Amino acid sequence: MTRKQYIATACLAVLLALAAVAAFLPQDHPEARPGVFNPADLAWMLSASGLVLLMTPGLAFFYGGMVSKRNVISTMLQSFIALGVISMLWYVVGFSLAFGDSIGGVVGNPLTFFLFNHVGTAPHPRLAPNLPLVLYAAFQLKFAIITPALISGAFAERIRFWGYLLFMCLFSLLIYCPLAHWTWHPDGFLLNWGVLDFAGGTVVHISAGFAALAGALALGRRHVHKKGHTHVPPNVPFILMGTGLLWFGWFGFNAGSALAANPVAVQAFFTTHMASAAAMLTWMMIEAVRGQRPSAAGAAIGAVVGLVAITPAAGYVSYGPALFIGVVAAAISAGAVDLKNRTTLDDTLDVFPCHGVGGIVGMILTAVFAKDGGLITGSTTLLWHHLGALAFISVYTFGGSFLLYKLTNLLIPIRVNARHEADGLDVSQHGETVLALAG
Repeated sequence: MTRKQYIATACLAVLLALAAVAAFLPQDHPEARPGVFNPADLAWMLSASGLVLLMTPGLAFFYGGMVSKRNVISTMLQSFIALGVISMLWYVVGFSLAFGDSIGGVVGNPLTFFLFNHVGTAPHPRLAPNLPLVLYAAFQLKFAIITPALISGAFAERIRFWGYLLFMCLFSLLIYCPLAHWTWHPDGFLLNWGVLDFAGGTVVHISAGFAALAGALALGRRHVHKKGHTHVPPNVPFILMGTGLLWFGWFGFNAGSALAANPVAVQAFFTTHMASAAAMLTWMMIEAVRGQRPSAAGAAIGAVVGLVAITPAAGYVSYGPALFIGVVAAAISAGAVDLKNRTTLDDTLDVFPCHGVGGIVGMILTAVFAKDGGLITGSTTLLWHHLGALAFISVYTFGGSFLLYKLTNLLIPIRVNARHEADGLDVSQHGETVLALAG
């Protein structure tokens, strides 16, 4: 048997064992009393969960339109496969690590909801008093799914599939889940310190951005990058379709984080739209100022940067500040992309300049414009707390991710060889092509 066959055999055995345990191990799934929930809240949160799930296929098309035709399938699959892998991890222990009984405000007790024990249609008095706990867990799962998928854009066109799967698991358990606990659990130390992250600017985008930066450094440059080849996105319609799906799904991402059909959800819905619209226009205007022709790809990237930047602020700021956040984030991210292009850093799809930098801008401006406690209200406390949290999170996510890449490489070689890179990952990793040859 080859190395790949041994790995696949071990994974299949684990999956079969998990299925058997899940089916036959006695579990407690508390049921809600009739009439305990507002039907509108349930309908909205089911819809929001579906919208957030839609973002992962949207990201697959967004990324898939940017890579060379030899790597479209592999790049898209790196997003899609997260739907399966992270769902299994979340069911077993991920939800517990993120939202289980707090251990010192740092991480959840892995036994609290192990194999979704004690997760049912009944509400949880602290996590989601107005929702079935299983619905809350399902909503949060969608955030956990898209985060490692976002990272994959940084090392597209050069990572081994099995190495990516292992890194995804390690990142989710050791980086994402603790960070979610710090920021969103009622006892998380960042939440109790006063840090605001309405829908994941810190937990999702900053963590993905710094993990992407670490990945670009750990895996090294592609051979075409070393030769100085200028990359032109080959499938702009894919990029536009992916952006549309992301924009649509982001309404669930941000407005759903109100956890109810209420005025906060309505506010988050509109601030999300305004920031993205403003960022899209800003990116295109910057292209024109540079003497370039306004591009569809640039408009799409700008729109996504605006969505990233407003995420931590969506329910805390008003419409004017949301527009401002979109404009500033697009300008700074566009500058960051230009700066990156002047260096040897090979972040294939600009994950750090767009998601990392966009998230940082959003986190800082949340502290400036938050209606309660923001800098514009005369208080500097929130801003200092956000800056301190940003420094801590940056070191943890970058340093931790870099170590996880190295650990992954010790267990499973993470970088494809030169021949496989030249052939493209679609063929070398999956034996597929975008257009199969007739006959």
